[in-house]
Amino acid sequence: MTELDTPPPAPAPGRGTDLSPRSALRLASSILLAAVVFVVVRTFVVEAYRIPTGSMENTLLVGDFLLVNKAIYGTRVPGTDFRVAAYREPALGDVVVFHPPHEPERNYVKRVVGVPNDTLEMRDKRLYRNGVRVEERWARHDDGRGDSVHPDMRWQSGYLIASHRPKYQPTRDNWGPIVVPPERYFVLGDNRDNSEDSRYWGFVEREEIRGQPWRVYYSFASSATSALPWLRRVRWDRVGSAIR
Repeated sequence: MTELDTPPPAPAPGRGTDLSPRSALRLASSILLAAVVFVVVRTFVVEAYRIPTGSMENTLLVGDFLLVNKAIYGTRVPGTDFRVAAYREPALGDVVVFHPPHEPERNYVKRVVGVPNDTLEMRDKRLYRNGVRVEERWARHDDGRGDSVHPDMRWQSGYLIASHRPKYQPTRDNWGPIVVPPERYFVLGDNRDNSEDSRYWGFVEREEIRGQPWRVYYSFASSATSALPWLRRVRWDRVGSAIR
């Protein structure tokens, strides 16, 4: 038996399980450090979210669990007015996590389709930005019920640029043109016919954009009727996939 293979001597009876003050302090310090690192990472770097609705299908599915990059757009230090600098500003086409104006305590996930000073309009489900039709490869249209008027869309009247429309009646598929004000963003769900988004409750404030989904770290078919769907119906092809 070599020296490296020699087992350590047995502890003296009654003393092997004792934890010295120095060891206890080291253990407590390690636990505290791990807790601090966790809080810092969760606050400033990355956080986990779950998708509860189908408003972003097929980009994101119900039952997807996301890792969200919170550092990219900057974040506020809890309990203060200090904000960590952003790597960049939200851009057209970004999928973002944010607090909507009508439910500021909740997290929503949508796609940015309008940035400050953009002019937006929708004609028969087709989005136009600054007069040019936007090619949206991610947009999904599958509602056979047809267009619909919604009273919550009346807020758009205050941002119209067409003064010759005194009786403005926006619908889900036809609205605008409206102008996005400074420090505001317009977001839509990819599942365009089944999404509660900026069309209904307005612009998202810049400071309420919390981060950008990065990857799907777990996914399961939550609508499955089998027992333990979170274990039996894992979507393995989505685990680890990037979000675009």
